[in-house]
Amino acid sequence: FVQDYFLRKATRQVVDTWLVSHATPTSANTGSCVSPPVADLSSPSHQANPAPTSGSLPASTAPSSRAGSGATTPVRKISAHEFERGGLLKPIVNTIDGTPTFLSVSPTGDCSATYTSTSGPVGSGGTPLYPGPGRPQRRSRHELRHLDEKELIFELVKDICNELDVRSLCHKILQNVSMLLNADRGSLFLVQGDRGSYDDNSRSTNNNLSSSNSKSPNSLGSIPNNTAAGKPRSRRNSLSLSSSGNSTRPRFLVSKLFDVCSRSTLQEMEKKEEIKIPWGTGIVGYVAESGEPVNIPDAYKDDRFNHDIDARTGYKTRTLLCMPIKDFNGDVIGVAQVINKQNDNCFTSNDEKVFSSYLQFCGIGLRNAQLYEKSQLEVKRNQVLLDLARMIFEEQSTIEHMVLRILTHTQSLIQCQRVQVLLVHKASKGSFSRVFDFEANDLNGEENDARTSPFESRFPINIGITGYVATTGETVNIPNAYEDERFDPSVDDGSCFRHKTILCMAIKNSSGQIIGVIQLINKFDDLHFTKNDENFVEAFAIFCGMGIHNTHMYEKAVIAMAKQSVTLEVLSYHASASLEDAQRLRSLRVPSSQHFQLYDFKFDDIHMDDDDTLKACIRMFLDLDFIERFHIDYEVLCRWLLSVKKNYRNVTYHNWRHAFNVAQMMFSIITVTQWWKIFGEIECLALVIACLCHDLDHRGTNNSFQIKASSPLARLYSTSTMEHHHFDQCIMILNSQGNQILANVSPDEYSRIIKVLEDAILSTDLAVYFRKRGAFFNLVRTASYNWMRDDHRELLRGMTMTVCDLAAITKPWEVEKRVAELVSSEFFEQGDIERQELKITPIDIMNREKEDQLPLMQVGFIDSICLPIYESFAVLSDKLEPLVEGVRQNKQHWLEIAGLQNHNSKMEDGGEL
Repeated sequence: FVQDYFLRKATRQVVDTWLVSHATPTSANTGSCVSPPVADLSSPSHQANPAPTSGSLPASTAPSSRAGSGATTPVRKISAHEFERGGLLKPIVNTIDGTPTFLSVSPTGDCSATYTSTSGPVGSGGTPLYPGPGRPQRRSRHELRHLDEKELIFELVKDICNELDVRSLCHKILQNVSMLLNADRGSLFLVQGDRGSYDDNSRSTNNNLSSSNSKSPNSLGSIPNNTAAGKPRSRRNSLSLSSSGNSTRPRFLVSKLFDVCSRSTLQEMEKKEEIKIPWGTGIVGYVAESGEPVNIPDAYKDDRFNHDIDARTGYKTRTLLCMPIKDFNGDVIGVAQVINKQNDNCFTSNDEKVFSSYLQFCGIGLRNAQLYEKSQLEVKRNQVLLDLARMIFEEQSTIEHMVLRILTHTQSLIQCQRVQVLLVHKASKGSFSRVFDFEANDLNGEENDARTSPFESRFPINIGITGYVATTGETVNIPNAYEDERFDPSVDDGSCFRHKTILCMAIKNSSGQIIGVIQLINKFDDLHFTKNDENFVEAFAIFCGMGIHNTHMYEKAVIAMAKQSVTLEVLSYHASASLEDAQRLRSLRVPSSQHFQLYDFKFDDIHMDDDDTLKACIRMFLDLDFIERFHIDYEVLCRWLLSVKKNYRNVTYHNWRHAFNVAQMMFSIITVTQWWKIFGEIECLALVIACLCHDLDHRGTNNSFQIKASSPLARLYSTSTMEHHHFDQCIMILNSQGNQILANVSPDEYSRIIKVLEDAILSTDLAVYFRKRGAFFNLVRTASYNWMRDDHRELLRGMTMTVCDLAAITKPWEVEKRVAELVSSEFFEQGDIERQELKITPIDIMNREKEDQLPLMQVGFIDSICLPIYESFAVLSDKLEPLVEGVRQNKQHWLEIAGLQNHNSKMEDGGEL
C-alpha cells in the first residue's frame, strides 16, 4: 500500500527532499555537516590535493571511492529539476559534419567562443544577449558634450552597464573617461595572477625582471620594435615585458587596451600586442600595489616615467592621471590611465573626483564582465573535456589505439613538443611495462595520418621524475628541468632535443590505483606549464584512466573468450563420440517401431541395452522422415546420438535412459494424435532433439541447489539455471565437428529449429510450467485455442514437453514404482549434500529422514502438478485418455501404500502401549 500510495502521490520536490535528508555524507570530515556548494564541484580540479583538516581521516584510512560515490546510497549532487529555473537551456550535444560534439556551435557551424568582441555577449546559437531595439543606443559625442557633468556620468554609466565582453567594455571605458576628463588618450590594465604569499616577494622579483631592459630600477621597461617603418609607434610608457606562463602565478597587470583615443576602434586596438607589467613596477604597478591614484602634472619630472618612450613614438607626454579600479570589496582589479589633458592643462582635483566616481561604476561592470567571461571559459573548458572524453570512449578495442588518442589530443590541447604515456608495471610501481610517445610533427605526412598505434620507446625515459610521480601520485610541474635535482640530464645526451619545461601527472583508475603516468615536455613558445594546464590534464587524466582501465578489461575479456573458445573446442572433441563407434552403430540393423513398441504409452526400456536405445532413436528419425526431409547424413546422426548419450552423467535418474524415455513419449504422442500435422516437420524435429537433450550434463541436483551453493552455473544463469545449461550443451554438440545433423538445413530453418529447441528445453523447468499453465488451461477450458497462432502453438509445445518429462507417472505401476524410487534416491542424495556441505536442512521431499512420507508426497505431486495437465491433454485428444487413467491408477496405489503405512504405524504405537 505504501509503495502504491508513494508512486501515485509523491512529487519531484518530495523525492528530492527525502534524498537530501537521507543522504550519507561523502566527506571524510565527520566534524562538519555542511556539504560543499555545487559551484565548487564544477571544476575538474576541485580539491585535487586538499589540505588535511582536523577530524579528517588520513589517506590510508579514508573510505573507499565506492563508499562515497553514491553507488550504494541515494546521494545526488544535483537534481536535473534545478536546471529548470534557468528556462530552456541550449542543447548539450551538437552535430558538426555528422559527428556529435559537446562544443558550442556558431551559426556558421564552427565551434567558437560564446561571445564576440564586436557585438557583445551572445547566447545560444550565437545570438546577442541584447539584440535589436532592446539594447540601449549610444548617444553621439556631440550630444554628450552638451550634457552637464551628472547627466554625462549617468549616460556613460548606462553605456557600460550592459556590456559583458571585457575588451569591448575596456574600450568604452577608455573612450568615455577621455571624453569625461578631456584627455587626449588613455590605457587600461587589468590585474591577473593569484593573491597571496607571492606578493610579499613580488617587488624584488619584478625589479629583477624589469632591470634587464631598463635604464633605471624605476623605469617601466622597453618596447619591442615591432612597428612598420615610417609609422608612429604605439605608446608603452607605463609597462615592461615579463616572461609569461609562470606556474606560481604571481600578480601582474595586462594591457587589455593601450593608447585608446577618440578615433580608435576596437578592431584596431585588438591587433596590438597584449603586454604584461610586473606587480609594483613603474607608475601603473605602483598604483596597482598601493591602491592610490597618481596625478603627474609634468611627466618628465617624475623618476618613474620612461623618457625613451616619447623618443621612440614621437609623442610628447605632458600630464598623466593614473587611478586604480576597485570592485565592491575594495580590491584593485585594474588600473586606468589618461594622458595629456587638452588645451595643455593639468588634471585637477575635480578631475580626480570625477574619474574616481566613474571608475566605481567601471569596477562593478568590469567585475561582472570578468565573471561572465570566466563562466564562459568554464563552460568551454567543460565542453572540451566532454568532447575529449567522448573521443576517448569511442574506441576501446586495443590499448595502442586508446593511448594514441590520448597522446594526440593531449598534445593538441596543451600545445607542447612531446607527450609520453607510461603504463606502470603491476609488480613494481617504480618501473613501466610499456612507454608510448608522441611528437608534435608525428602526424605530418600521409603515412602518419593512417597510424592506429603510437610509437613506443623512441625517447629515453627520465625515470627520476616519472618514477617519482608513479610512486607518489603527486603532480610535478617543472619550469626549468636542469634546475630540478630529479631530472637526469643524460637523457638529452647525443640528441638535438633539450628538456626545458615538464608537466608530469599520474593516471589512476576508478579505484584510485596508479596505472600510468602522462608526461608533457616543452610547451610551445618557451612558455611554462600553467595551473590551468595542470587542471586540464588532471581532469583529462581521469577519463584517460577510465579509458585505459576499460581497455585492459576489454582485452582481458577478449583473451578469456579466446580461451573459452579453445576450451570449448577441446571439450567438444572429447565430448564427441568417436568415428569408429559411429561407424559401428551405422552398420547395425534398425528394427521397426512395432518391434520396440515405440507407439505404446506403456513403453518400458528395462530390457533394452544401450545399443537398442540408440537404434530406437534412429527408428524415430526414420519414421518421422527427418533424415530424408532435412538431408541428415546417416553416419552424422549415429555419431550425434552417441555424443548425446556420452554427455549424460552417470547420475541416478536424470541420465540417458530418462532422456530416451522422454523422447519415446514425445514420438508416441505426436504420432498417435497426429499432432505432427499441427506442429509441422521443423517443430517436430526440434521437439525430438529437445527431448533427447533436455537434461544434458545433469549433475543430480536441481536449480534450487545451484543457487544455494552459489555454483558457477547459478552465477551464469539467474533463472532456469540447469535448463539453460542443458540447452548450451545441446548447441555445443550440434556445432561439433562430425555431429552437425542440421548442416544441410537452410538458414531460416536453422534459426527456427534453434528457437523452438530453446523454448522446449526451458519449458522443462517446472517454474516455467507453473507460469504458463494458467493460460493453457484457460485455452483448453474455453476451447478458444487456434493452433495456427504461433503463441498458442508455443504453449502447446511447452506443455507437451512437461507431459513427456513427467510421463513415468502414467506408466504401469511396476514402472512407476521403479522410477519413483530412482527419483527419490537422487533427491535424497541432494538432501544429504545440503545437510553435510551447505549446513542446511533439506525440504521434505529431499530429506532422507522423512522417507516414510514419500507416498503422501507422491499423492500431493500427482494432484498439484500431474493430473491437471494430463486431464487437459485428454480434453484436447481422446487418444491421450490412457495417460490420465494411468495417473489415476498410480495415485490409488500410492494412497493404498500411505494407508497401509498409517495402519502399521498405529499398530506399532498400540503395541508399545
